[in-house]
Order: sequence, then C-alpha cells, then structure tokens
Amino acid sequence: MSVVPTALRALKDVGMLEIAWSDGATYRLPFKLVRVECPCAQCIHEITGERMVRAEMIPDDIHPVELGYSGNYALKVVWSDAHASGIYTWERLHGICSHLQAVRVA
Repeated sequence: MSVVPTALRALKDVGMLEIAWSDGATYRLPFKLVRVECPCAQCIHEITGERMVRAEMIPDDIHPVELGYSGNYALKVVWSDAHASGIYTWERLHGICSHLQAVRVA
C-alpha cells in the first residue's frame, strides 16, 4: 500500500494545508497551490489534459471552507470560491508534496 495521511489540518492563519504522512514526513502546502492543482474536469480539459484554471485566476485569499474524505483514498475540498468538484487522491497529494520538496531543494 502507498503512503497515506495520518493527519490533515487546514491552517487558515498561515494559508496552508498541513499533511502528516504514514512515512513520517509532514508537509505544508499553500491553499492556492492545492486549489490550482485541482484534478477535476472543470479545471483540466477531459480530452486534451490542458489545465483550464491558472494561478492568476484563483484569489490570493482562497481557503477551504470544508474538508472531507472521499472513501479511504482521497480528500474532498469545498473552496471559498465555491469550487467543490475536485477529489484529491492520496497519491496526487503526496505527489504535490514531493514536487514542492524537490523544488525547494533545487
């Protein structure tokens, strides 16, 4: 089985989603980054795979108004811009965390 979250927290005062993983790592992802990375069909064209929502289209003060689980495999987020159709699998979230870590190290 892949790495799964052991804890999730929306840290609104710093604008971050904190995720603790079963491998012992803990990451903080900016809310705006998570919103921009939404994998739903409204944000990514179903045929071409082109991202249709860009960072400049998302308000800087974006934040989750509701977090919930989708089964035992994903996070469902209702955002302050009323977007609520994205389901972030644990694999996708961990990939965002790993990418952010790689960018910070480089």
